[in-house]
Amino acid sequence: MKFELQHTDSSSSARAGLITTDHGQIETPVFMPVGTVGSVKAVQMTELKDDIKAQIILGNTYHLYLRPGLEIMQLAGGLHKFNSWDRPILTDSGGFQVFSLAENRKLNEEGAEFRSHIDGSKHFFTPEKAVDIQRIIGADIMMAFDECTPGDADYGYAEKSLDLTERWLKRCIGRFNETECPYGYKQTLFPIVQGCVYPDLRRRAAEYVASFEADGNAIGGLAVGEPTEKMYEMVELVNEILPKDKPRYLMGVGTPANLLEAIERGVDMFDCIMPTRNGRNGQIFTKNGILNMRNERWKDDFSPIEEEGASYVDTLYSKAYLRHLINMNEILGLQIASVHNLAFYTWLMREARKHIIEGDFTAWKRIMAERTMQRL
Repeated sequence: MKFELQHTDSSSSARAGLITTDHGQIETPVFMPVGTVGSVKAVQMTELKDDIKAQIILGNTYHLYLRPGLEIMQLAGGLHKFNSWDRPILTDSGGFQVFSLAENRKLNEEGAEFRSHIDGSKHFFTPEKAVDIQRIIGADIMMAFDECTPGDADYGYAEKSLDLTERWLKRCIGRFNETECPYGYKQTLFPIVQGCVYPDLRRRAAEYVASFEADGNAIGGLAVGEPTEKMYEMVELVNEILPKDKPRYLMGVGTPANLLEAIERGVDMFDCIMPTRNGRNGQIFTKNGILNMRNERWKDDFSPIEEEGASYVDTLYSKAYLRHLINMNEILGLQIASVHNLAFYTWLMREARKHIIEGDFTAWKRIMAERTMQRL
């Protein structure tokens, strides 16, 4: 994987770059739709490519390991062939699932034991196994195995957690270096900066991660319960340390305003389930604010979902029709909302990139961060 830093905003740390992988190029800043079980919920690959204009999608290591399982994944020739996506794919490591399954997992030096949310069966992930699974899935960008520390963890817990994550990282990189992609193309591995909301731990983690000189680096353990301003503070601190000539990926974030604030602080890559999950619950993100499509006010509003929207669904369907579908729990409504929200998120990233290149990102971001978050 290669990264070319193409433009830097004169009044902030915002950047525009180009990532090159064996499955294609990615212009940054970029938002990556989440395909947990090998699909982005309710969205076809043709829509992801042609309408949403997604450049890269995510797969979930934990879920794909459980179903369909590694044997099927290997027989298919990896996730690209299994789900017919010929552009780049990024996989998480399973570390966040270890965090989210707190009541059903046990951590030790060797790895994490957890019970499947499907049938209660026991499984054990080590750093080495997390790398092996992602090799079989065939992601272009793989994540190191880590523990995602809760946002409200005390200092003692956060320090011990970081100690473990750093020891696991060394093992992940060792395993990555002694293995190869089974499908004949190049993969890369991103380390993850942890450290909760404690500046000295984040600083230490960023320095340790930077020392490995990986192709790119991720920032994890944020947007997990800590105040938003703390998240921005940690991002800013970490990005002062992480190499400027490598892409920076802020994991699991967030609202349109979160993305714009993080771009201003030097982040290049994002993912989040918010546009699809919130869309399925009737929340629509637009250039002028947020719509709750379950509200009575849209009952007889026959105007387009969004004037000059980013997706074909925006002018094809009215607010009244989308409200009707969502309130009836009609599958088409969930699909329309998901396509719209994802197209809006990818549009927002393209606009951010354009304004970084044109040199007026800071002024544009100040307006858009407020406008896109107002309730309509």
